[in-house]
Amino acid sequence: MDHERLNSPSTSAISLEVMGHRLHISQDPNSKHLGTTVWDASMVFVKFLEKNSRKGRFCPSKLKGKKVIELGAGCGLAGFGMALLGCDVVTTDQVEVLPLLMRNVERNKSWILQSNSDSGSLGSITVAELDWGNKEHIRAVEPPFDYIIGTDVVYSEHLLQPLMETITALSGPRTKILIGYEIRSTTVHEKMMEMWKSNFIVKTVSKSKMDSKYQHPSIHLYMMDPKTPLIAEAGVSDNGNEEEEDVSNRGEDEDPEVRSGSSSGSLEATSGSLDGWETRRCGAMAARLLKDVKL
Repeated sequence: MDHERLNSPSTSAISLEVMGHRLHISQDPNSKHLGTTVWDASMVFVKFLEKNSRKGRFCPSKLKGKKVIELGAGCGLAGFGMALLGCDVVTTDQVEVLPLLMRNVERNKSWILQSNSDSGSLGSITVAELDWGNKEHIRAVEPPFDYIIGTDVVYSEHLLQPLMETITALSGPRTKILIGYEIRSTTVHEKMMEMWKSNFIVKTVSKSKMDSKYQHPSIHLYMMDPKTPLIAEAGVSDNGNEEEEDVSNRGEDEDPEVRSGSSSGSLEATSGSLDGWETRRCGAMAARLLKDVKL
């Protein structure tokens, strides 16, 4: 697919096969809230899980029963990817998004259980309200979690600090953080990476580890571990560079594209070559952001 988009924000639903199950995810293109659209990064994320589920850290035998929380879940696709691998997922968003999220969770959970004779292979998935930085919401979901996931959760600079505070509050010393993210603003991206690298060991997933059809030059997957004195003492590099993540755990090599600071995938950097579809999409998203973001 290379430069093609995965999902049109103007459609009312998408259908995607994940782990042998057909998921039907509803979205609301007329909503003023960004969380009611299935953004492409969530599709890249679940197909990455699927590709790497046969061995390594993402195989069901290693994920069964792991506690997972999804931040800014929107329509819930990424959370379903983890649940299909056996995780117990709490998928969260702001209260305005919860009705659509709950409908997607209940509908797909029912279909999967009906079509799957071995329902024990499916983990659990529940819905909760979580405003980033809200201490009551954070306590209510009962941290810490084994995995914290999110896709396209950062689109404005003012969200960076509350997101960081929330991830920190939900984390334990062995929490793994998985973020799928489309670069839309190089300024926001650079500030986000600076903040992340101050708090986490940041690794980027190689494009070769992603599904060959479900990837895009501007969409990146990151894996992060909390920085602790124990990690530093163990000799893990703390030079601020991102490293490439080998999901099979055979080794970790520094990603030269990330190390060089390449932003060739950002929409800002390539705005001169946007096709008509992406121009309309970016314009529509900008219009919705102005309505959604509190200035």
